[in-house]
Amino acid sequence: MHRPAQVPLDQTGVPLTLAGGLRTAFADVVSTPLPGRLAALMRVPIATNAQGRSLIMGQGQRKRRAVLIVEDDAELRHLTAALFEDEKLDTIECESAEAALAILLIGGREVAMIFADVRLPGAMGGVDLAWEVKLRWPLLPMILTSGHPLEHIRELPPGVAYMPKPWQPLNVLIAAEQALASGQGN
Repeated sequence: MHRPAQVPLDQTGVPLTLAGGLRTAFADVVSTPLPGRLAALMRVPIATNAQGRSLIMGQGQRKRRAVLIVEDDAELRHLTAALFEDEKLDTIECESAEAALAILLIGGREVAMIFADVRLPGAMGGVDLAWEVKLRWPLLPMILTSGHPLEHIRELPPGVAYMPKPWQPLNVLIAAEQALASGQGN
């Protein structure tokens, strides 16, 4: 009887010999203690009442909050979602600003943060989405990303972070942690 070889694991349970796949691309992220804090920040309610209860209507039990990823490049959108999901975070994927706005307005799932590209198909781009989000939900953390220099992008609303492409996975997680932490104190 042939038994599969035992692969040694590090303290996070990841194989020490990373052989291909998504884990290889995100090996630096897996070995950092940052994501545990990020996952904890994702569970913090956006607002609470005087008794300290979440202001989410109809909430019987605490829902997991999601990162809304808005990116027209399907491969990059799925890769970004995999990055957050690899850290045990829920994600919602959209390819346009209009679809993202619809998800936010419907409120089917609680969104903790938005990670969006600047250039998107449709009438609205990422900067338009950022202005609309900050008008309607001023405390909702948002990160815009683009392969174009920031000076070529019109003015961003206050409280919206910018991350140039190409980005490193660990930098995305750090920026997400910072965005969520800044929205937490309000």
